[in-house]
Amino acid sequence: MSDLLLVSVDYGGYISVVKLVIFLVLFFSWLPLLGWVYTDARAVETKEDKWTGIVLAAGAVGAIIWLLVPVFIVGMLLYIIAVGAAFISYITHRNARVMDFDRVLTAEHIKGLLLRSEAKKLDALKSFLFISSNNNEIPVPQPRTPDFYGYKTAYDIFTDAIWRRASAIVLSPMPQNYSVTYQIDGTALKQPSIAKDEVQYFIRFVKNLADLDIKEKRKPQRGKFKIRQEKNNIEWEVTSAGSTVGEQIQIKRINQKDVMKLADTGLMPEQLEQLSKIRQLKQGLFIISGPKKSGVTTTFYALIRSHDAFLNSINTLEKQPSVELPNITQNTFTLSDTGTTTYAKKLLSIIRMGPDVVGVADCENSETAQVACMAAKDGKIVYVTLEADSVIQALGKWIKLVGDRELAAETLLGISNQRLLRKLCEECKQGYNPNRELLKKFNIPAEKAKVLYRPGKVQYDKHGKPATCEHCQGTGFVGRMGVFEVIMLNDDLRKFVKESKSLSEIGTKFRRAKMLYLQEQALRKVIAGKTAVNEMVRVFSTSKKKKPQQ
Repeated sequence: MSDLLLVSVDYGGYISVVKLVIFLVLFFSWLPLLGWVYTDARAVETKEDKWTGIVLAAGAVGAIIWLLVPVFIVGMLLYIIAVGAAFISYITHRNARVMDFDRVLTAEHIKGLLLRSEAKKLDALKSFLFISSNNNEIPVPQPRTPDFYGYKTAYDIFTDAIWRRASAIVLSPMPQNYSVTYQIDGTALKQPSIAKDEVQYFIRFVKNLADLDIKEKRKPQRGKFKIRQEKNNIEWEVTSAGSTVGEQIQIKRINQKDVMKLADTGLMPEQLEQLSKIRQLKQGLFIISGPKKSGVTTTFYALIRSHDAFLNSINTLEKQPSVELPNITQNTFTLSDTGTTTYAKKLLSIIRMGPDVVGVADCENSETAQVACMAAKDGKIVYVTLEADSVIQALGKWIKLVGDRELAAETLLGISNQRLLRKLCEECKQGYNPNRELLKKFNIPAEKAKVLYRPGKVQYDKHGKPATCEHCQGTGFVGRMGVFEVIMLNDDLRKFVKESKSLSEIGTKFRRAKMLYLQEQALRKVIAGKTAVNEMVRVFSTSKKKKPQQ
């Protein structure tokens, strides 16, 4: 009898404590799997009884085979294959029924599990609050619902965009997916594309937030909503528009910032000193110029704010004020005004109120320019903004608008033209020794530029993973600064402007008066380590090169 027992123990091999523990662990780990299949099958609305039965049968049959097979490890492998085959069959079936972003055991899903658990994601969702245009707080929707898919996608997009300091998010439809672009420090940066079905849920969710018509997919719509993160409210404006391949969405961050001081705009010390003297004058006109999106409005507000609002009556005329200026009367020219008055007539009515300082944004017609000139002649300081690529081009445009060269020259105090350059990240910028060819190309004296700076290269930790700079989020730049071309007119220059036959002659005269071009001023910032050569090249290569008007 004892011999028979020894034979049976040797044959089955299950009396071994180690083998018994392995068997029990694998067998009982199959039971939670069975419960998950049942719960998940109900959630994705497939046949839970059928798939639970298949996995149950696979586990039971696999366990019996394992017990009957003489070789322990072979039986274990057969058990794993049986249960695994049933489970993979279910995963394949359920993934075919759900959206791409809700699929499990895909490369993206596994990557997400490695980064952080689903529990942590849910906790983060709860700490992140969407606020609708009607100031209603939006709670986290029930999981596995269309609203939850939209909420989760919106959470992923906005947390990433906020961390990267994006000022705008653009989602454009492509044949297979949606392309995603962030505007960061005035530069468009491509992001990984997103599946179309995922974006559809996102668009529906964001439109509901902004109180837009979710059924309207062709006509442009615009609305606003807020996000509360870490007790800070961030306001966003969403614009939707149709296209031939689908609906496009642009979401712009509305920044509520204090008006920048003149000293913080990026002016060189001597330029700041020149412009600061305007507030000591009693009359004259100053032109602030630049291409679109070059920071002209910021400089416009900074110059106006340089005057003491308690000692001076200050008024502005604008089509769309960017920020509210304290203690300054901002007059807005709206669509309703177009039926009753003109921009020039509204400016004239403002001037008749007797302000000391007047700011005129978008001065683009002759009647308005003439009113502004007359105000400057009659004892007021006037600031106007023009779209132009250089000081000389702005002067030519202004003379043409005024229609009277002598009047334009007589009232003109000076002109500025500007661009915006990204500032190098102070935390990760890297110095390098420039080669002679580079210095020669940009006419930089070698003794003044022994070391230049560029965006920092990607750093890797001890595990070989890229370590992103937390200050600039890997872009190499943080914020922007202005670079300016400035000329202040004295009596000699005014006389020359009146008598000259061409703008090129005036340009030569301005150079003799020590006016530096924009590129030369930008080089000074490169040499000072505030920006990079490539950033300077990027900005000026995209600028339109127009010949001065003769």
